[in-house]
Amino acid sequence: MSSPLLPVRPPRLDLEMVAAASATHPELVRRFVELGLVPATQDASGRLWFTPAAPELVRRIVRLHADLSLNYAAVALVIDLLARIDVLENRRWVIHSGKENQQWR
Repeated sequence: MSSPLLPVRPPRLDLEMVAAASATHPELVRRFVELGLVPATQDASGRLWFTPAAPELVRRIVRLHADLSLNYAAVALVIDLLARIDVLENRRWVIHSGKENQQWR
């Protein structure tokens, strides 16, 4: 007997949850979404939904803006560069651990 598979909805947070978890005001989070700094999806009623990673991203944006006095365009660039560094470091770890058979050309 097989059971039908139920659709699984990925975990998501609403605007108020992200604001509370990141210790920021909901309007600031909404502004980050409008600026393209924080990804969000909008449902039919206009409500914003975020991934579980959003609060940490919001905290990072606030820190970069406050501590380094970066404008939001520069914050976007720094976040993109940090993500690329993470990818390269993970790739390096895989190569050095011998878990990849592909050779660099």
